[in-house]
Amino acid sequence: MKTIQENDTDFICDINAPCFHMLSEPELSLIKKSNTQVSFRKGENLTKQGTYASYILFILKGVAKQHLEEKDKNYNLKLLIEGDFIGLSTVFEKETYSYSTIALTDTQVMLIEKETIENIIRNNGSFAFNIIHRHCAQSEILYGAIRNLMYKQMNGRMADTLIYLSKEEFVPYDIFTHLTRKDLADFAGISTESAVKIIKSFERDGILQLKDKRIVIKKKDQLKDIAEKG
Repeated sequence: MKTIQENDTDFICDINAPCFHMLSEPELSLIKKSNTQVSFRKGENLTKQGTYASYILFILKGVAKQHLEEKDKNYNLKLLIEGDFIGLSTVFEKETYSYSTIALTDTQVMLIEKETIENIIRNNGSFAFNIIHRHCAQSEILYGAIRNLMYKQMNGRMADTLIYLSKEEFVPYDIFTHLTRKDLADFAGISTESAVKIIKSFERDGILQLKDKRIVIKKKDQLKDIAEKG
């Protein structure tokens, strides 16, 4: 982890994300005064499950992976890219991070004091609506993960995982090159061995094509059918 100063060439001076366009000039000034820019190298933790949260993180550049840590196994929740917040739940309910976040690529973030975000939410309805929308989307992902684990068999879980990771928003990041087979297994909630077998079976059926670490979906409708039937 490295703090980036304003005179560093890597410093990103503008707040271009759509959510910040809703802020007034005084609110923007408050964000700029209360934030610190930090760069994380690939493999470093941005947040650690259970640790105290004094900051909300906002991703300026890079890709990160959010996951739950258990004694014997991790469960991957989602990917985070430029424009995503980390730790919003700590504004509303908890003092500690509910999950860990790890950089899949070199990643640059803004650390924004939690109190600053909380004050702006209280006074800016449009920004508050945007934050609540993001928080609800996070909840939907969690509910979806629970449904998958409870009701779907391994093929359905892996199909869901591949559909999620192939989303248009992740295409520019060539996501599969940053993920191991264990990462894919942890998204699906299955063992690495089972994940490898299922991916190979999808390849034999012509549903996808493997190119080293890359996975190219060839028959998305068939994959969706497997995901829906579970």
